[in-house]
Amino acid sequence: MDILKKPIITEKMTEQGEKLNRYGFIVDKQANKIQIKKAIEEMYDVSVASVNTLVYGGKAKSRYTKAGIIHGKTNSFKKAIITLAEGDTIDFYSNI
Repeated sequence: MDILKKPIITEKMTEQGEKLNRYGFIVDKQANKIQIKKAIEEMYDVSVASVNTLVYGGKAKSRYTKAGIIHGKTNSFKKAIITLAEGDTIDFYSNI
C-alpha cells in the first residue's frame, strides 16, 4: 500500500513549513497515523513529532452544457499535517 500520494505545495502550507515546521501530504484513506509517521520518517529521514489527519468528503457538482445538466462528484481524500521535531526540515524542491 502506497501511503504517501503527494505533498501539498500551497502558500498556506509553505508558510506553515517555514514558521511552524509543519508539512502537508495527501495520503491513502485507509492509512492510520502510525503508518503515516513511519512512511514520512523512512522517506525523508526526519523525526516526526505529531501527525494530524483530516478526511475530506467528495462534493456534488453539476454543470450546464449544451446536452443538458451533467451531475458528478469530486473525489474524497485524506490529508495529513505533519509536525517535525526541532531542527528537521523537508525540502520538496531539492530534486527538481
